[in-house]
Amino acid sequence: MRLEDIKNDSELMNAIDWEMTPEEAVRLYLEWGNNWASGNYVIRSKQDETYYFAISTWKASPVIYLIRRNSDGAEELATIEMPPPVKEVFLKENGSLKGVYAVEGAVKQWLRKELA
Repeated sequence: MRLEDIKNDSELMNAIDWEMTPEEAVRLYLEWGNNWASGNYVIRSKQDETYYFAISTWKASPVIYLIRRNSDGAEELATIEMPPPVKEVFLKENGSLKGVYAVEGAVKQWLRKELA
């Protein structure tokens, strides 16, 4: 999927959880025993799922993924390249460590603007 595809899919747009983080998604969907401690989310069955954005820095350049996750696993629905100014801000804030990050700050603002 491209940004335009996401933007034109109102059902998907309404399903995106802008507050979900990669850590919270793993805790909710893969560590069911810890769910009692959560405030808003309770996973009751394999039909429960969430859609969220995450940033991966495992490749040469940071990439944004739209992810669908349920208790069976995660599926990358879209791969989105950051424009250079947004990438610069992200790298300045997070450095060059490899990992998976929540979408926050300038990246989140840019995505919301692009999908508005």
